[in-house]
Amino acid sequence: MNKRLKLLAIFAVIFLFANGPYYVAVADHGYGKEKSWHEKLFDRDDDDDDEKHHRKRYLAPVSNAAYKEECGACHFVYQPELLPSASWERILDSLEDHFGDAVELDPDASKTILDYLSANAAEHSSAKRAVKIMRSLRATVPLRITEIPYIRRKHHEVTPDVLKRESIGSLSNCSACHTTAEDGIYEDDYVVIPK
Repeated sequence: MNKRLKLLAIFAVIFLFANGPYYVAVADHGYGKEKSWHEKLFDRDDDDDDEKHHRKRYLAPVSNAAYKEECGACHFVYQPELLPSASWERILDSLEDHFGDAVELDPDASKTILDYLSANAAEHSSAKRAVKIMRSLRATVPLRITEIPYIRRKHHEVTPDVLKRESIGSLSNCSACHTTAEDGIYEDDYVVIPK
């Protein structure tokens, strides 16, 4: 028995020594960490901070003056990366009934805003949230950010009672809880749900 244990120990040492350089090489070069195509397609880990696949982590802050002035007069100015360009086009095409209100924009301002939103829409972004938004849409064209499956999943624990609080009002009031929403940062670490 003692002879068998020694032989087994020698075999284990030889095996580990022979394979050790391979494992070190794999660890040093990141091989084996890349997700397969089907893991990427069905990736549901919304809190994955693996930035290797995305050039930027956060959404870009709104930088268009016309958009800030015209739309920001009534509500939070959502980053263009929160919706695909087809959604922005539909929203701007139906301003006569903009979620229950009639909005008037002169044609030049409307074109400027649409050009900005379309050029910076979710499908043109490499930000992790925009990529996850596009993946969740599966070719649908929502009119509301709150209709996006990814956004709904991220807020699944927020009860209707919380959303009805006067300090929040609805799920569309991003800046009520996301203290860094204006900067395009929607990380959980910066969420404060008001009373």
